[in-house]
Amino acid sequence: MEKIITEWTSELRYLPYEKWNATYKENLKKTVAQSKWRLAYHIQPETGLLNDPNGFSYFNGKWQLFYQSFPFGGAHGLKSWAHLTSTDLVHWEYEGLALKPDTPFDSHGVYSGSALPIDDQLFLFYTGNVRDKDWTRHAYQNGAWMDTNGTVTKIAQPLFPEDPHYTDDFRDPMIFPYNNGFAMVIGAKNLEGEGKILTYFSADKDVKNFKQLGELTFTTKPLGYMVECPNLVFIDNKPLLLFCPQGLDKNIKEYDNIFPNMYVVADEFDIANNELINPSSLANLDEGFDVYATQAFNAPDGRALAVSWIGLPDITYPTDTEGWSNCLSLVKELTLKNGELFQYPVSETLNLRQKQTKLTAGTTNIKSTAYELAVEVPAGEVSILTLFANEKNSRGLLLTIDANHGKITLDRSNVGIPFAEAFGHVRTAEVSREKNITVNIFADTSVIEIYINQGERTLTGRFFPDTDQTYLHLKNIKTASFYHLERTNN
Repeated sequence: MEKIITEWTSELRYLPYEKWNATYKENLKKTVAQSKWRLAYHIQPETGLLNDPNGFSYFNGKWQLFYQSFPFGGAHGLKSWAHLTSTDLVHWEYEGLALKPDTPFDSHGVYSGSALPIDDQLFLFYTGNVRDKDWTRHAYQNGAWMDTNGTVTKIAQPLFPEDPHYTDDFRDPMIFPYNNGFAMVIGAKNLEGEGKILTYFSADKDVKNFKQLGELTFTTKPLGYMVECPNLVFIDNKPLLLFCPQGLDKNIKEYDNIFPNMYVVADEFDIANNELINPSSLANLDEGFDVYATQAFNAPDGRALAVSWIGLPDITYPTDTEGWSNCLSLVKELTLKNGELFQYPVSETLNLRQKQTKLTAGTTNIKSTAYELAVEVPAGEVSILTLFANEKNSRGLLLTIDANHGKITLDRSNVGIPFAEAFGHVRTAEVSREKNITVNIFADTSVIEIYINQGERTLTGRFFPDTDQTYLHLKNIKTASFYHLERTNN
């Protein structure tokens, strides 16, 4: 098994970890290192596939973050939890694989979940994916303890039994402290094929004593055939529910991606009646191409923090054949302003800034693939930015900021290798008309995060530019601030 695999069979994707030999792993690292699309400051896998962020928490004096990992290629295979730590939410250290698929209750994948510090340990709560001899799937809700030395010990048995009222699509537990106990939300599909979010509660803070409260009420609309990655956090005492409804009818809420990442803001979480009081309508968390499975938690410093998978299920990306795939977003702080959700990179992100350069319209002499660009477009004006342009500015990632109509449009049809074409090349975010629009752009080799009006709207996406697409061109921009950013990845 020395040749790098690009075509994946079921047998290969579920091959036990110990079957992958050292030569294959070293060859894979070399292949990944040659990729022209590796990132400078975003979290990316050392090798293989990265997807959902998991277990985002603060424990033992450090920020803890895990993510879904299949380390042997750019495919959705036998999943584990990769582990990262940080002291500043910007510089992350890879700590290895914390949870592997090595027990009867997670033998076919350690699926997504969350984490919570309890006493002097970090509790890891996750879904174990199991296939029996007939290839029938079973979903078990499992737990593990991580001590201050980073040693992980799994709890031997699932924390509660499978529910016969729901299918094997039952996953992604998110635990949080509430009302002097522990609450939990989890995604599910009922026997009628409808997506649901269920709530559980442990009044005595015993992780082995969760009682089901039933289906969380927050909308009368059907939520498609499955809800993944529910998260419930609180901002100014108001609940914010994040979730990913698969198969949602676009007449309920329009979206362009294969699956959306959505949210609801409410006035109160009434746990006695298991409902969100006065919830908002469903809203898209990000207006771009590639945000999914966002995980958030209430940090001990009072902030609500979030991180997203920049990628989507069932989409093929150009790096898949290079032995790696996907990345995570910058860490974002979530806030509410007049009842509206804002999300913006945490203040620590400013530490990435290096040299600052003032730019004017028509600037093309900036040649960089890892930077932050801050611009302001006056009310009534339209500015056009070509990011990752070629030298002649005939091709690139096109960003149009229309302050006259309150529209910001991102077009990736002319940058590098096309992909996911069935879902379109253009995304648009809308803000109030006839007002100045500020835009902060975080560009990093093959990913872009765009924050409009300090996080009123966001546009995030992957793209895979050609080798000559390294320039920046500005049209009808009076001034802009360009920041070279520190390369935090090796």
